[in-house]
Amino acid sequence: MNQETYKNPLRGPNERPQPWNVENFFRLGPDNDPPSVAQLPQEITLNGLSHLFSTPRIRRLSMMPSPIDRNLLGRFCRRICGGAKSRKSDTVSTPASTGQNQNTPWRRAANFRRIALVILITFQTLAASWSLTNTFPYPWLKGSEIAIIGMFAVLFSWISFGFWTAAAGFWMLLRRVKEFTIADLYSEPEDSRPLQSRTAVLMPICNENVARVFAGLEASYRSLAATSELRHFDFYVLSDTSDPETQVEEEVAWAQTCRAIRGFGKIFYRHRRNNIRQKSGNIADFLRRWGRNYDYMIVFDADSVMSGTTLVRLAGIMDLHPEAGIVQTAPTTVNCDSFFGRVQQFASRAYGPMLVAGLRFWQLGESYYWGHNAIIRIAPFVKYCGLARLPGKPPLGAEILSHDFVEAALMGRAGWDVWVVHDLAGSYEESPPTLADELKRDRRWCQGNLQHLRLVFGNGIRSGHRAIFSMGVMAYASALLWFIFLLLNTAEIALQSLLPPIYFSSEPSLFPIWPQWHPEWAIALLSTTAVLLFLPKFLSLLLIFRNREARLFGGPIALCTSIVAEIVVSTLLAPIRMWFHSKFVALTLMGMQIKWGPQCRTDNGTGWRESFRLHGFSTFLALAWIVGISWMNPASSVWLLPVATAILLSIPLSVYSSRASLGRAVKRWRLFLIPEEIASPQVIKNLQAGLMERQRQKWRPKGFVRAATDRYANLVHVGLLRGKIPKSEEARARNKNSLEKILKEGPASLTPAERAYLLRDAESMAALHHCVWHVSHSDSASEPAITQADQASAIKDHMPAVDRSPDAEAHWQSI
Repeated sequence: MNQETYKNPLRGPNERPQPWNVENFFRLGPDNDPPSVAQLPQEITLNGLSHLFSTPRIRRLSMMPSPIDRNLLGRFCRRICGGAKSRKSDTVSTPASTGQNQNTPWRRAANFRRIALVILITFQTLAASWSLTNTFPYPWLKGSEIAIIGMFAVLFSWISFGFWTAAAGFWMLLRRVKEFTIADLYSEPEDSRPLQSRTAVLMPICNENVARVFAGLEASYRSLAATSELRHFDFYVLSDTSDPETQVEEEVAWAQTCRAIRGFGKIFYRHRRNNIRQKSGNIADFLRRWGRNYDYMIVFDADSVMSGTTLVRLAGIMDLHPEAGIVQTAPTTVNCDSFFGRVQQFASRAYGPMLVAGLRFWQLGESYYWGHNAIIRIAPFVKYCGLARLPGKPPLGAEILSHDFVEAALMGRAGWDVWVVHDLAGSYEESPPTLADELKRDRRWCQGNLQHLRLVFGNGIRSGHRAIFSMGVMAYASALLWFIFLLLNTAEIALQSLLPPIYFSSEPSLFPIWPQWHPEWAIALLSTTAVLLFLPKFLSLLLIFRNREARLFGGPIALCTSIVAEIVVSTLLAPIRMWFHSKFVALTLMGMQIKWGPQCRTDNGTGWRESFRLHGFSTFLALAWIVGISWMNPASSVWLLPVATAILLSIPLSVYSSRASLGRAVKRWRLFLIPEEIASPQVIKNLQAGLMERQRQKWRPKGFVRAATDRYANLVHVGLLRGKIPKSEEARARNKNSLEKILKEGPASLTPAERAYLLRDAESMAALHHCVWHVSHSDSASEPAITQADQASAIKDHMPAVDRSPDAEAHWQSI
């Protein structure tokens, strides 16, 4: 770096002048890995204020939205009637135009497998629907019974798809099938081949837990530094945080993290004032500014962690396979403490590999992108994956919320492969700690997934991605269909109980037709459904035993007990999720929009009052439902009792399952253990150590008060503002009045808006810091007040006179 000398604008009067640049300010040692994108801009001074640059120099490029023609009938008519005069939007870039080969072997295999899947599901659904017709008492079908069969067919086909997906994954892992897997994408002889590319690791955040974000970033960075490929990677924290006080914590955490691991010039921080298009807009903003500097980007969530070896292997896959547009890992859930979190973590780890392998079996190169823990080729993403607004109003119109599925579909439409690698370890994430937090997340996901109804028939979308759109919708719509199915059955029970039986059909007959009940068909159908639902869990158990991994789950007895307990818990949770997902779908279709906020990632627990507010109405409804059915037909209530009982227990279940103490107890009993807890990877150890270190060093107070009182925090915050001050005289006068108010009455006297205005004013924050230190250290010789000619005479007329009253000094000395 350039070693020009600058004066420290906040240096004490007794401090000796010294070279002023980023290294000596943050007391860095020699930089063994010089910045590879651009020299990190140095801190400079302008009118007495420091400037600090946390991002590389901008090299802009254009990223335009890719239009999607959703009018299937219109395109068909234009193709038939217009021939060669079809609209330009009807055609999109093809593999031929992008240099890709459309007739790859995996495409032929995918077509054959998907046809086989459709045949299996159709046959199984027809057989189950025929069995259901035999349970009705009359040889003819009424309208309500036809509706029941129709709903059942849709729901059973969804269950059948899950079963055959699990079966395909079981076969792949049992036979250790290697076609189209990581063994093909990245073979061992080429494992040590040096990278030929540049990769940016992106972590978009918005009002997240700052300590967790930077602990995860530091763990991934340290793991990557242990390899020999760190020079090929840069890290970016892309903040959409709307709370200015949290932004201060992010800035200080960025500077401290870079200082701790020598990350200046490798770890960058960018705060975006205008939160346009949420996460997808944040990433698009990065691509427009710095995308041309990199070949690939690896997208993280705020809770993502990835080992250095995995980061390098992902980049190696992209180097070796130029036709790959997106490669998605299957992240492992870790670090869950609550009982609910531990159950979900265990289920994800025990069943997840088999299910992901099954999804990959059908999808192959037209697979999922889940929005994080994936690597993306930047050039085609910028060219083809810009998101256009959907016509209409929210929630089904306007900005695309669940952008990841759409971006994968656009990448596939342009001829690039999208792969999921189920057998690549070293990718981790966290899950919601409570049922309430999971439902809040699902409310957002439901709204985003239902938008995909409008994109299923978009022009050029490949069949695999159309199926992914449909499955995303069914993930939530199936709950509403189940709810309607229960309502139809309830109505049928009521009609049979309250109305007299029918003994003669509409056609003339000499003999009555007696209703005949066939409970054996109902029992057989219920048993078959249970097998389809629960057999995949035991297939996962067989795979674990076959691979001799039972000890990594706590031992054979603990593993079997955990699976049985997980089945019980998931059975209780299924009706609760059904109720809420049904409500979410209905509210979205009715036009009720929800604001997307940050996901809760800490084990705070659910209180009784919150649980009653969340589940009270559904509990009352379930009680009235089961009482009414028992009164009308006690025998039929037995079939509905499992659903009603689960909803009746939802309040205590939500409270007790959220408790971390219960989660730690089952961990001591060696239940719901996962291999990452028995033999923890080094990157997870680094994450936990980083979190513990940050918890020990928690600064109280935070945010605004920290920026005002702490010299280090003030330097970082004022430096990153880079001289920004209000332009209008009115705004300057407002901030000056706020300074006078805070110095007289203390920080609690300011409203959040007044604090936010001050935090965005470099002159005000520098002046406030000087005043606070002047007040609280005016009688202390050991800690001299900061000057640079008293911070340019307290920024000239900007700073009010210092109040030396005992009350004012008490306010700040107490801090």
